[in-house]
Amino acid sequence: MQDKIIKFLAYNEKISIICADTTELVEKARKIHDLSPVVTAAFGRLLTITTIMASEMKGIKGKITVQLKGNGPIGMLLATANKYPKIKGYVTNPIVDLPLNDMEKLDVGGAVGNAGFVNVIKDIGLKEPYIGICPLVSGEIAEDFAEYFAKSEQKNTAVALGVLVDKNGVKSAGGYIITPMPDATDEEISQVEQSIFKAGAISKMLDQNLSLVDIAKKVSGDENVKIIEENITPIYECDCSKEHMEEGLATLDKKVLKEMIEEDEKAELTCHFCNKKYVFSKEELEKILKEKNKT
Repeated sequence: MQDKIIKFLAYNEKISIICADTTELVEKARKIHDLSPVVTAAFGRLLTITTIMASEMKGIKGKITVQLKGNGPIGMLLATANKYPKIKGYVTNPIVDLPLNDMEKLDVGGAVGNAGFVNVIKDIGLKEPYIGICPLVSGEIAEDFAEYFAKSEQKNTAVALGVLVDKNGVKSAGGYIITPMPDATDEEISQVEQSIFKAGAISKMLDQNLSLVDIAKKVSGDENVKIIEENITPIYECDCSKEHMEEGLATLDKKVLKEMIEEDEKAELTCHFCNKKYVFSKEELEKILKEKNKT
């Protein structure tokens, strides 16, 4: 099944809902980075919310980078996506093992930590990117982003994110955000809150093969949700290349490049986002140094 994002309006266009199924891209990220289960759950949640936010960006060249840094053993989680959304990311510590939490679930909050920050950088082609920063609330990620939306973007948003992992990998992953429009009534908002509570975990609903339309109806309590945008297909894809890596080498100090040439006679670089290795021969390094000496 292909991953997808669908945007809806409920209650006569007074409530916005965006639902995402990100099972495939989270599994791809798990394999690339060889993640332990609790790190898969944490990183999968971050990738999911980042794709949802990327799909909301204005402008074709829009790019979003989301950094989550807590005081837990995972360290930093980072995801970056464009409008389409193509997403990539990395984690400081891919292997973290913790006991299950009090609810017998993967302890994402313990792995991320509850002291730290969410940092969002949105570049939509203007001179200065938008930067929003918000302290972590719990490290569970969905709650942290609900707080981020309230504090940094001044909108009350319900956020649900989930990743279901078994011994074979990712069984299901996805999320949704629900935002009332200014004309939504208290009664409609209350109806949505009750429906969210009854619906249960997003990862369970996806695992039960509920479609995103079914999920939107279930979490809103409105059987007449209206699809306003579909055919959004998020994918995990890295855009690294040997040319990009060469540009990186060219920024190094001449002394460092000389040491590489004389001592190692080559350079081996690994991409953070996809673990692909790039090898530069002694001749290639000499050429980079020669170009650098011209400037």
